Amino acid sequence: MGKPNPLEGHVSGQSNKPLSKPAHSLSFDEVLKELGASGIEGLKASEAETRLQEFGKNELDNGPGVNPTKILIRQVANAMMLVLILAMAVSFGIQSWIEGGVVAAIIILNIVIGFMQEYSAEKTMDSLRSLSSPTSQVVRDGNQITVPTIQVVPGDMIELKTGDTVPADIRLMEVMNFETDEALLTGESLPVTKESDQTFEPDTGPGDRLNIAFSSSTVTKGRAKGVVFATGMFTEIGTIAAALRSQNKRVREPKRTPDGKVKPHRQAQAWALTGGDFIGHFLGVNVGTPLQRKLSQLAIGLFGIAVVFAIIVLAANRFVNDQEVIIYAVATGLSMIPASLIVVLTITMAAGTKRMVERNVIVRKLNALEALGAVTDICSDKTGTLTQGKMVAKKAWIPSKGTYSVGESNQPHNPTIGELYHSEDAPGDDVSLDMDIPPEVKGQDDAQDYKDLLQDNGPLEEFLKVASLANLATVYKSTEHEGWSARGDPTEVAIQVFASRFDWNRKSKTEGDNAAWKLITEYPFSSDVKKMSVIFQQKGSEKLLAFSKGAVERVLEACINIDLQGNGELEELTKDVQEDILGNMEALASEGLRVLAFASKTHDGPTGQEDRNEVEKGLTFRGLIGLFDPPRPESKDAVKRCHRAGIGVHMLTGDHPGTALAIAKQIGIVPEKLQTEASKQMESAMVTTASQFDKLTDDQIDELPVLPLVIARCAPQTKVRMIEALHRRDMFAAMTGDGVNDSPSLKRADVGIAMGQAGSDVAKDASDIILTDDNFASILNAVEEGRRIFDNIQKFVLHLLAQNIAQACTLLIGLAFKDANALSVFPLSPVEIMWVIMITSGLPDMGLGLEVAAADILERPPQNLKRGIFTNELLTDMLVYGLWMAALCLSSFSLVAYRFGNGIEGLNCNDAYSDSCDTVFRARATCFVSMTWFSLFLAWELMNFRRSFFRMQPKSKKYFTQWMHDVWRNKFLFWSVMFGFVSIFLILYVPVINHDVFKHTGITWEWAIIIIEAILFFGGVEAWKWGKRVFYRQRAKKLGGGRMRRLSSTVFDDYMGIVPGQPDPAARRSSRSSAASSTVAAENSEEERQVAHEKAAQTV
Repeated sequence: MGKPNPLEGHVSGQSNKPLSKPAHSLSFDEVLKELGASGIEGLKASEAETRLQEFGKNELDNGPGVNPTKILIRQVANAMMLVLILAMAVSFGIQSWIEGGVVAAIIILNIVIGFMQEYSAEKTMDSLRSLSSPTSQVVRDGNQITVPTIQVVPGDMIELKTGDTVPADIRLMEVMNFETDEALLTGESLPVTKESDQTFEPDTGPGDRLNIAFSSSTVTKGRAKGVVFATGMFTEIGTIAAALRSQNKRVREPKRTPDGKVKPHRQAQAWALTGGDFIGHFLGVNVGTPLQRKLSQLAIGLFGIAVVFAIIVLAANRFVNDQEVIIYAVATGLSMIPASLIVVLTITMAAGTKRMVERNVIVRKLNALEALGAVTDICSDKTGTLTQGKMVAKKAWIPSKGTYSVGESNQPHNPTIGELYHSEDAPGDDVSLDMDIPPEVKGQDDAQDYKDLLQDNGPLEEFLKVASLANLATVYKSTEHEGWSARGDPTEVAIQVFASRFDWNRKSKTEGDNAAWKLITEYPFSSDVKKMSVIFQQKGSEKLLAFSKGAVERVLEACINIDLQGNGELEELTKDVQEDILGNMEALASEGLRVLAFASKTHDGPTGQEDRNEVEKGLTFRGLIGLFDPPRPESKDAVKRCHRAGIGVHMLTGDHPGTALAIAKQIGIVPEKLQTEASKQMESAMVTTASQFDKLTDDQIDELPVLPLVIARCAPQTKVRMIEALHRRDMFAAMTGDGVNDSPSLKRADVGIAMGQAGSDVAKDASDIILTDDNFASILNAVEEGRRIFDNIQKFVLHLLAQNIAQACTLLIGLAFKDANALSVFPLSPVEIMWVIMITSGLPDMGLGLEVAAADILERPPQNLKRGIFTNELLTDMLVYGLWMAALCLSSFSLVAYRFGNGIEGLNCNDAYSDSCDTVFRARATCFVSMTWFSLFLAWELMNFRRSFFRMQPKSKKYFTQWMHDVWRNKFLFWSVMFGFVSIFLILYVPVINHDVFKHTGITWEWAIIIIEAILFFGGVEAWKWGKRVFYRQRAKKLGGGRMRRLSSTVFDDYMGIVPGQPDPAARRSSRSSAASSTVAAENSEEERQVAHEKAAQTV
């Protein structure tokens, strides 16, 4: 019996629970009534929860989700497991039952651990996919809230705007210039203009249902409001998906001739490519992230080395057909196979993504995890990211009346709280620009009632008309809850609150049966024209009035006159008046206010969308409004920490240059005080406008000594050019964005960062990561996690490869130990080798993958992705640690067998225990314990590449006990090491296991050798780390001109001409240019990273 089909009997256009007719055949009120929903308050939260349980999540059925069977198959059907299975087959084939059984146990253990960990990782990633799904603006309990799209239910009121992805099938209630792209559904390439008032016949096709917004279509223009009537598989796109669902093809299609035929060689080519895809997928070299593919290629390379080593073992023993020699050759080969490498990498990345969620970052693409650690520059928007996104209208200037100010209020949406002040002075005439100074000190009058301010005040009345009506935000007092609520863009909400303070609330003026104003046309805000306009008609009048607001420069361009006397008599807007307006704008902007201009006119022309240029010409200037968006408290510290981490921060904002500079100074993007003679030149290098930047050719931009830190009046194409300019300087850039027009720059950036709350669905879809709190500080969290993951991958790869080298050297050099028959006596038995592979490698490596970030992780420059994880330091460490371990292990065998024993006296000591082989068995046990302990201790030492194991936390006051806290902090690693440590005693002293399985025996006085060599191992590693610290410190001093400087102190050097050891700024530019063109740029970058790492270490 199959699973019942919930779509059986479903009719196109119907709801999850059938309505009397398809939704497009019913009026909006009828649909609301049948759905039991409210068009004003929306659903209650409890009702929404009930419907979610009843109708299920709003998502397409993508199958069973995490599939345990597929995960289990992946654990068995992969290259690493195939090698182990072959080793098991060889062992059983030559009747080495014990070794074959041990390999079989390793296979089973690998499968079980791999399955459990990958299943957990898949579940984590599945939950993250749901977190990164689009969000929707829903009205519930009278409040507009943001919910994940999968939680939208039938009856929900949805508000849509340009850039949104429609979350479900929606019956539209009201539209304003609303168009959607339905190409995904209907194949129609042009956007479809929607209507809300019409109804259509039940059999009308989807493409002609103009009162429906379909799920998964994209809003290309305007805004709309409507009610959800179908979700999930009951949507139009859901029914199509159900009809077309089929398995993805994994067979390459052959190329066909123009007449559609396939030639034999093309068919053979297609099969060959399909076979290559299968083999590449099996080996893991064409799936996963770039790092996963690189490590898969490394594993294949090590497999080739393993085959060579196995042949060397056989050759050293004259290719004799001896069971133990063959098994030893197989075990030597296995010692080079990183069986746990890809599993540990998967677990590390899954744990990293889960940890990022806790820090308000959702990873959409795993590639971003690798890229985050290499970010050198962050290009960030201002509003809502560096600032709080809670706009408050602080000042309004009307040319004929002066300045109106709003007092402090802790309720930004409540127009009844906050005193109103009036001053006849213009903003540029104020004795102080500090908003914290009380109004009376600034020459303003006492607080006044709005009615008094409105009395016989035509200019203020005209100003408020624009503020209230050229505005899409809604400010209202909730009917069910105390307090005021607002819906809409933060900027427009702040302006609407200001208008409401004077009883000019848009809702009260435009809604209801006796509405005083009727909306005729709306021209939405565009980043190209930087204005939005509306046309209204007042009740009882035939005249049409156009109201416009936007960027001051753009509005001024469209104005031709102004009311300077306040009596309604219009005068020409001369150049002098324009200069005065711009001066007042500068005065407001210097306070950190975002300044917009208002204008209006009587319109007697056409009102179509194509007539926008005519509507927005010949306007009358009405005034300026200054909005304050305070910086986030954590932004200044986050920017400072970015500078310490060697990351440049650039602000790309649509605001006025004065506003942008004021905020940039407050949060430290540019120096707060420029007291040098060249301060003006420095400021011009740091701050520019999009118009100035865009006038430059690419070559001219590349000739600039530095790229600007702040670009004001930024347009979408400016962001793309900035990213490309950074790329040409070999920088690794992250870009934030929230709008539809930001998607090109998000895709072009190395790491695209979308805003989770204010971001459009299009921007989220183009991004690599999403910030759930829209907070700049969360970007730094992401960078820190990216660096931590990169570090941890280096740690477990170094541990794995150092151990491989130690085993390879011990086993191959140990071939020199021969008995009387000239056969090699192995320093480690095959089972001992396999034990080291699984216990001292796999489990501790997983623990290293979970290590916390190093104390100085944000005190170093970014990673160099060109070089990847295999840096010069890692490769050198790998050789040093591996050879040191091998030397100590071989010496322990030699000491027991030759120095304190009589050498190798017995025969067949590789096969069975005898009295004559006792010395060999004791030497082998000593070597085995040494190898195991060294591997376990190395895992602890690698918690930090350079710092002493006993001093990993530089600021700790626990001088003698800090190491205890460090090893206990990572409990998985701690218990992995403890398990390997304790299990040694069981396999050494338990009868049968020691002699027959591991081919060693219990030891007594040999423990002294092990303990002494463990001390030597620790001493050698600590001495090597100390030597590295000295080396990098000396090199840092040399390259730093004798001065040890923090990374944060060098951030503005390029702008100020300061170069350690090189005083001439021109020389610095020359050196930067030559370095950029150098063929060893990657090596230089790696050296700089290491040097700066050591600078930070010494400073800390």
